[in-house]
Amino acid sequence: MAGGLNVPRDAAAEIVRRLREAGHEAFWVGGCVRDLIRGAAPEDYDIVTSARPEDVRGLFPRTIPVGERFGICLVVEGGAPYEVATFRTEADYDDGRRPSRIAFATAEEDVRRRDFTINGLLMDPETGRIIDHVGGLRDIEQRIIRTIGDPEERFAEDHLRMLRAVRFAATLGFSIEPMTFAAVRRRAAMIMRISAERIRDELSRLLTGGAARRGLELLSESGLLLEIIPEIHALQGVEQPPVFHPEGDVWEHTLRMVALLPMPDGNADPRLAWAVLLHDVGKAVTRSEDAAGTHFYGHVQRGEEIAAAILRRLRFSREEMETILALVRGHMLFMNVREMRPNRLKRLLRTPDFALHLELHRLDCLGSHGLLDHYAFCKQKLEEYPEEELRPPRLLTGLDLIGMGFAPGPLFKEILRAVEDAQLGGEIAEAAEARDLVRMRWNDPKRF
Repeated sequence: MAGGLNVPRDAAAEIVRRLREAGHEAFWVGGCVRDLIRGAAPEDYDIVTSARPEDVRGLFPRTIPVGERFGICLVVEGGAPYEVATFRTEADYDDGRRPSRIAFATAEEDVRRRDFTINGLLMDPETGRIIDHVGGLRDIEQRIIRTIGDPEERFAEDHLRMLRAVRFAATLGFSIEPMTFAAVRRRAAMIMRISAERIRDELSRLLTGGAARRGLELLSESGLLLEIIPEIHALQGVEQPPVFHPEGDVWEHTLRMVALLPMPDGNADPRLAWAVLLHDVGKAVTRSEDAAGTHFYGHVQRGEEIAAAILRRLRFSREEMETILALVRGHMLFMNVREMRPNRLKRLLRTPDFALHLELHRLDCLGSHGLLDHYAFCKQKLEEYPEEELRPPRLLTGLDLIGMGFAPGPLFKEILRAVEDAQLGGEIAEAAEARDLVRMRWNDPKRF
């Protein structure tokens, strides 16, 4: 599989040509054929052939064995790897993911073991001729996601196909054929047999694929959401105060926000997408009512705890978790930006990944009341403050404090932060002023 949106088509065609010159059958297959029929640019080109892996290795100078037991290797052409697979059948999916038996086969037998009809088409890159053994052309025309053969069998072979059905339907704007969707609903609980990493990656593709709202709705309707992230499913029916959230419950608010996420070519960041999904997850467990109305006291703190549990469950990296949780933790800070003292505002504006924080706030507003005054205020301040005002050079260091008679310890952090706060607030600008401030507040360093 060659990745990226600018995959060299000519190199993929050249691989097919050389395989055929050596006497083998060879075609493009799968998503690239589907996308070309739809007039979309393929993200990658996959190739199937009658050639065995050893034949492929003998024909191309650069190959990488990635699954020779399954007849798969990568051929590197033009600096990009292309997946080349031998026609095969598969059987005995004991773990709901991988077949324990494979056999080399014909082109038609190969496509009939695949997941959906729209991914079971073969193309001759030289002539553009489409070979359709499974009704994929009809389903692309009718915009339908349908399994090849019995949906119960296809989903029993690889449970992740249920999630892929939802993702394809959402991102392509297709509907799921009723028998296929009914099979997803019956087998939804089986999705938890799939590794957390595969589920996470599939959900990330769905959230950043430009149709996240429809994807989440299908996940909910299918029962998959309840199995994978019940904490998000629980947001349905959690009503909010209309004055702040005229759109309705927390689920609707979340759906409106994910619907605003940009397409991948608009630089949709998966960390932002997950923060959008999780930012209000604490509301389901903190909602209360009294004479004054509806409240969600502590929803940010509880939301961060719940989000952390979800991210750990889905095996996110520590770096990804830190960023996503920081976004969840900070999403309510913007409501007070106009009242913040200059030092606190500047600290907010220089927060790591602040562009993501600001975008989460923008989406939060557009998904509810639509007011962007705090967003505009922050944008204005970012333009007003030069970099050296947001991140001024230190006026004092720990060595300076030692020279003033302070013993190293936890107090250093408190003093240095106070000095920087005064500097950010415009109260001091010189090292001498910083020393005077320290002497005034901590006039007897020996006490510490």
